[in-house]
Amino acid sequence: MDRSYWRTVSLVTMWQVSASICYYTIFAATPFFRTEFGLSRFQVGLVVTTLTLGYAVFLLPLGVLVDRFGERLTLVLGLLGLATGTLLVAGASTYALLLAAVFVLGSLYGTAIPGTNKAVFDNITSGRQNLAMGIKQVGVTGGSGISALLITGLEALLFWQAGFFVAAGVGVVVSVIFYLFYSSDSEQSDSDSLSFRVLFSNRPYILLATAGLFLGAALFTTTGYTVLYVEESVDTSAAFGGIVLALVQLFGSIGRVLTGWLSDILPGKPHVRIGLILIAQSIGSAIMFVVVASTSTALSAAIAFSVLGFFVLGYTGVYYSVMATLVSADEMGGATAGGQFALTSGALVAPPTFGYLADAIGYRASWLFLAATMLVASGLLIAIVRTSPYVTEPAVSDS
Repeated sequence: MDRSYWRTVSLVTMWQVSASICYYTIFAATPFFRTEFGLSRFQVGLVVTTLTLGYAVFLLPLGVLVDRFGERLTLVLGLLGLATGTLLVAGASTYALLLAAVFVLGSLYGTAIPGTNKAVFDNITSGRQNLAMGIKQVGVTGGSGISALLITGLEALLFWQAGFFVAAGVGVVVSVIFYLFYSSDSEQSDSDSLSFRVLFSNRPYILLATAGLFLGAALFTTTGYTVLYVEESVDTSAAFGGIVLALVQLFGSIGRVLTGWLSDILPGKPHVRIGLILIAQSIGSAIMFVVVASTSTALSAAIAFSVLGFFVLGYTGVYYSVMATLVSADEMGGATAGGQFALTSGALVAPPTFGYLADAIGYRASWLFLAATMLVASGLLIAIVRTSPYVTEPAVSDS
């Protein structure tokens, strides 16, 4: 692989790491929000939902701006905005201001998927894209893992806002580096809006987006409640919960790279071989949610959550790789935005539902709820594998 390949992958992954450090501060800080503002588990879920709502509302408009002005400018401004949002969260003095700040933070994260996916699919040749996607998506889990250690570790040493200040500083520095060293071969578009008419008639794509609702529900809820669950139900410190969340992200990163590599090298029709990988991850997630519901010691929780992370956080690169086998290359921008919107929309309802079940019944019911969502996703994915793609020249073909 040439230097241009690694230059693009390295810069985009570095951007994704720093953006995710800022965004995932919210998930790592849930115990501190509960203490600082006197929140119930349900109200903690609303914090995660508000963050996700900001992301969902601005995802498609920001995707349009990426197409119109190019990913370099929008990614630089997006990361500066994420750094600003992180500082707003740290400065929130009331629950209402906290919700407003996390909404701003979530909205700016909407530059991430359209911008970084555009960089990969426009600048990296076919045959290398699945591995590049897997590596780039490690930026999400890597950034989240760093954030977990940063927020919980510095809270123990200093105060709960300390990690937020460091995360914002990282965002500013990386945005400058990205602006100076990233160059794009992709072309800007004069289009003012995305047309989803063709995508709506693509049944396999609609099935995948529907599965994304359930996949996203499980992913975002897992990251949102890991620290709190480990602290409350396993009776450990928030710092240990941060370590467990970091392990979840680490093993999720391994899953993303491994499944991206397998997607490139395994034989068979692309939508079948990559689809089967995604099905395996979904079923594995369902099984591990049941296992997590039974954990009672620090060691068993660390092991169970690590394996869960491999499956439930390891699927996102493959999710987009499956998508690339179902739509044409010139539809990939709109398809990516729609697919990410589906993932995010699933996370709007699941976290407060998880929190409500934990308050009313117990955490075991909450984890079993997530197991059920992954089984529904698996059924939809099986239908995709059994259906031939509607396009004759998908973005990822047999060649």
